[in-house]
Amino acid sequence: MKRFVTLSSRLVLVLSFLLSSCISTQSVPSDGSREEPVMPTPTSSPPTATPVPVGAFTSGRYRNLFKEMMNKSDAEIQAKLDTAWKQLFYGNDDTQRVYYPVGADMAYVMDIGNGDVRSEGMSYGMMIAVQMNKKEEFDRIWKWAKTYMYQKDGPYRGYFAWHCKPSGEQIHGNPASDGEEWFVMALLFASGRWGNGTDIFDYRAEAQAILNTMLHKEDGKSNLATNMFDAKTRQVVFVPTIGRNSSFTDPSYHLPAYYELWARWANKDNAFWKQAAQASREFFKKAAHPQTGLMPDYAGFDGTPTGGEHEDFRFDTFRTASNVAVDYAWFAVDPWQVEQSNRQLGFFYDQGIDRYVNQYTLDGKPLSSDRSTGLIAMNAVAALAATTDKAPEFVKALWDASIPSGKWRYYDGLLYTLALLHVSGNFRIYSPQGN
Repeated sequence: MKRFVTLSSRLVLVLSFLLSSCISTQSVPSDGSREEPVMPTPTSSPPTATPVPVGAFTSGRYRNLFKEMMNKSDAEIQAKLDTAWKQLFYGNDDTQRVYYPVGADMAYVMDIGNGDVRSEGMSYGMMIAVQMNKKEEFDRIWKWAKTYMYQKDGPYRGYFAWHCKPSGEQIHGNPASDGEEWFVMALLFASGRWGNGTDIFDYRAEAQAILNTMLHKEDGKSNLATNMFDAKTRQVVFVPTIGRNSSFTDPSYHLPAYYELWARWANKDNAFWKQAAQASREFFKKAAHPQTGLMPDYAGFDGTPTGGEHEDFRFDTFRTASNVAVDYAWFAVDPWQVEQSNRQLGFFYDQGIDRYVNQYTLDGKPLSSDRSTGLIAMNAVAALAATTDKAPEFVKALWDASIPSGKWRYYDGLLYTLALLHVSGNFRIYSPQGN
């Protein structure tokens, strides 16, 4: 113990000497005073990290632009949604509704202007129903589609006839690709929101069967039908039929946000769906006009406009604004989608927020004197990705728009309702049971 104390004392002395030596090496003014050491002055502020955008799929947060940009209350927004639902699904038979019950357990969504029932409208009706938690209406529409539109045999087995008479008789047996895409997505969301039932109401199994048909129709050596996606480009085809109709695409059928979900939720072909999502994002960049942002109704897989008058911006293409913006809102992986949304809204703003028409050449020459609520609606959805200060005016235009009625209420009305759901933050991702 004594030896330890002695060593400790010596150590203290040594440390004191060293410390004194270090201090003595600092500069000492001639008057004997001591200066504090001068610290270097930073030449600039430390860099701050730029926040990385996080989409709703990861964050679980969905923007409510009516609240953000217009200060609308939850009650006002819900009333807006409820009114649209009540009119389009349960309004006057002749002038308001597009949804018509059949018997005790079926219903169809009708294209009033053309007098037929389309897979597009049926799948949109199902999506609106699942997003608004209307299971009875969802099941009714789905049962009608499976009963009358679904191809149980023949060359299109596994696909859905793209349009039928209200009686259920098929007018054309071939599918339109967007119908299948929206059927799948609505069914998977139904699985997540309500759980799976049995038979045709096993939503997840039904969705997986359609996904399998989409990519493996050619495995059965059909002499008429093709796969719904081009194997080389990973792009959705206009119509999966052997010949010209499967050699080009419809830009409004490209749904990269949906493909991202299928890449995670499909039973197989997950890598393909991931590639399809990226292929669609790259396709949009080729199809969009560099100044106006407008895309054509139909295009080659390289984005080149095709199809006569469908080389212009017309009715199908209204939906591309939403498809681009929703992908960004949900996944936020492509900054170009912000630029594109700004560009397209800038073009329409310059045309006049209350005056722009519903058809244009891609470089911006008007081809119509008519306006469409469907286009007003889709431009409001573009505000989910846009950063322009003009975005609130497009959101307000949707809020102020009347619910479509009359002969052409089908397309405009469905797009209007889908837009209300997106812009209010009520169009959400529901992960299917079993994933």
